[in-house]
Amino acid sequence: MLEKIDATVESWIEEAVAHGDDDALFASGYLQGHIAVVLSELEAQEQQDLAALDAKMVDCLALADDELNQSDYALIDNAWQQLRERIVAAI
Repeated sequence: MLEKIDATVESWIEEAVAHGDDDALFASGYLQGHIAVVLSELEAQEQQDLAALDAKMVDCLALADDELNQSDYALIDNAWQQLRERIVAAI
């Protein structure tokens, strides 16, 4: 399952780079780093399902909420929701 998630993330990022505006590039770059960490953590866990991904991303988004201003956080949160929908469709 982690391979499908990783492939979906890579595809999403490639699309953002090829066709996205500055906001899409910012959001995809920001999320790429966090998702890479989350996926590496999930590799070390027994539970590697969507619920585990969601739980870890909640922590990442909480960090983003502390780091970013309100409008940037909204971009990141929206981008995560779009990416999550693609992940759900892929798995």
